[in-house]
Amino acid sequence: MTELITAQKDTSPAPLAKSKAFCADVTRSQAKNFFHGLKLLPPAKRDGMFALYAFMRYADDLADDPSQQDAKERIRQLERLRSLTRRALTDHTPPDHGWSGWAALIDCAQRFNMPISIFDAMIEGQLQDLDFTIPKTFDDLNEYCYRVAGVVGLASIHVWGYTGGHDTERLAIDRGTAFQLTNVLRDVREDARRGRCYIPMEDLARFGVRSTWLGNGLANNEILSLLNFEISRARKYYHASADLEQYVSADSRPALVAMTGIYRGILDKIAHCPMDVLTRRVRLNTMQKLVIMWRSKRG
Repeated sequence: MTELITAQKDTSPAPLAKSKAFCADVTRSQAKNFFHGLKLLPPAKRDGMFALYAFMRYADDLADDPSQQDAKERIRQLERLRSLTRRALTDHTPPDHGWSGWAALIDCAQRFNMPISIFDAMIEGQLQDLDFTIPKTFDDLNEYCYRVAGVVGLASIHVWGYTGGHDTERLAIDRGTAFQLTNVLRDVREDARRGRCYIPMEDLARFGVRSTWLGNGLANNEILSLLNFEISRARKYYHASADLEQYVSADSRPALVAMTGIYRGILDKIAHCPMDVLTRRVRLNTMQKLVIMWRSKRG
């Protein structure tokens, strides 16, 4: 877990190099899938993506802080983070508290001209998760996907560089949604056991599935049909964003190809045997990821 907000003032803020190293360490230890792809970026862009990931990890840790059982306190922490982030990115000055990633985040936002609204949306996604209710419709799920993943796609293309304006931004949002829908499938059992289900109620009703079934290992034709439907939906978002790579700067394209290859590889593995998600977390092994990276570098 990364450092959490405290009232103690940090009287010796880390220099930029140390802040970047901190963000790299967070990404290396926490982002098992993203880290492999991000290593393919040029150094400045790699540092920017590490800063973005570390910030998202930090916000997520605040939302999940086990020392704060009261959801209201977690909300207070996230609202404070939003205020601190706005001030830091406006004044270009790290806040006076102990998170070590501020200098790198400010450098990233300045260097790549990132709008503050992107960071607001990231925090809004965490706030939505704290006030969790099962989505009633896919529109509800899609809004959540934007806040926790689509906005990450937007942030990423700012770092990578892109042409095509708003059309490319839409493609980046769709790619982020594809990644998040893959996560929903991969984590369906784990989420259900925590009392959460991100599959919309309208989909559960359509196939006659109860959300509680997803966490107890039950296997039946109704669940299989539901999972196949969600797999098809995720694939549509990969297909809808298929042109994204051609609008991203050439020096960043291998990273995007690699990350997409890893996430799409997970989805393909789930599609091969959908019921596996009810018994284990489906993932690619290290060799499979290395092969994807090698192919991405070759173009």
